[in-house]
Amino acid sequence: MRLLQALFFPPEQPGGVSSMIPYLQERFNSPRWEMELFSLPKRIRNKGSEEIRFDTFDWTQYGESPIVQKYIQTFRDYLWWIKLRIHKPYDLIHAHHPIAGLAMKKAFPATPLIQTIHSSYERELILNGKIEENGLEHRFLTSLYGELEHAADCMLTVSESFRTYMSPYVKSPEKIGIVPNGFDEKRFKPIPHENEVPQLVTVCRLVPAKGIDVLFEACCELKKRGHDYVLHIIGDGPIRSELEELAQQLGIYNETIFYGYTLHPEEFVPFFDIFVLPSRAEAFGSVFAEAALSSLALVGTDVGGISEQIEDGVNGLLVPKDNAVALADALEKVIQDPLYRYELARSASEKAKTEYSLRRSVHMLKKLYLKFEPAN
Repeated sequence: MRLLQALFFPPEQPGGVSSMIPYLQERFNSPRWEMELFSLPKRIRNKGSEEIRFDTFDWTQYGESPIVQKYIQTFRDYLWWIKLRIHKPYDLIHAHHPIAGLAMKKAFPATPLIQTIHSSYERELILNGKIEENGLEHRFLTSLYGELEHAADCMLTVSESFRTYMSPYVKSPEKIGIVPNGFDEKRFKPIPHENEVPQLVTVCRLVPAKGIDVLFEACCELKKRGHDYVLHIIGDGPIRSELEELAQQLGIYNETIFYGYTLHPEEFVPFFDIFVLPSRAEAFGSVFAEAALSSLALVGTDVGGISEQIEDGVNGLLVPKDNAVALADALEKVIQDPLYRYELARSASEKAKTEYSLRRSVHMLKKLYLKFEPAN
């Protein structure tokens, strides 16, 4: 069976999709399966010129928005790149971005399409202050869910919470399947260690949606309470300079280390003790599963896919979003009690190995793919 995994970003880019898709190939390496990856290189810009039309709505009513215009041009570029690069047929296409799925269906209308929605671009833009809720861009981006439902032969997402989020924008939400991101356990090697000072770590893109400002306020509170710690920030983004300035204003700069973007954080995350990320929204939250497989204690916000991964007090701690005091209280619990921290980490690791293993995701996908296997 000839399979094409259609990504948007190249597979080496950080993010939830890259946590699973590039590792699928070796698991599908058998005479029965032939899998290839496809993505749009960053250098491809403003190449496409084809007229874009959707079947379920008229995108031009939102066309005065520069963000919408950029999105449509990226669609054209992706379609141009498909026609330039793909010269053989596939039995099935599995797309992991709306542009990838819609462009593939336009180029190959007779080929079955599975579409996975991994996250919400519109929600990220709202939380990061780039667009307004119910504005032109928001309405355009949410209209795409209905277009994807119309185009795809099968719709998937990564968590129950995100299926609920999409429900108002599609006709048959009950038909959307759930396949969580899967993680190759061989990449994660817990390392026995004893840090005299508790080491906190977060891995994320530095944007407002990730709530790092709330984390800094919580760390300031911890310092006021007399707790020693070191906070490691792995990742980069547009608000890094603002966060560095905030750390200085709050008096926690000396306790905070900014690493910038790191390609393989799993190589040194196991040396830390506590993973914390107070996101304001997450469709799944791959970094929590990765931290669990590295045997770190988890502290996160009670939102989206995070609350599906963490059972509060059992395999991690959950706090309300935008609540620095509650976050400080949770961090204080795991800082003060190493044994409790260990028990949370052990439970988190066991759940991640059971529910978020690459083996389980591959098994689910193979069963689904076989439904589209062409008859001999």
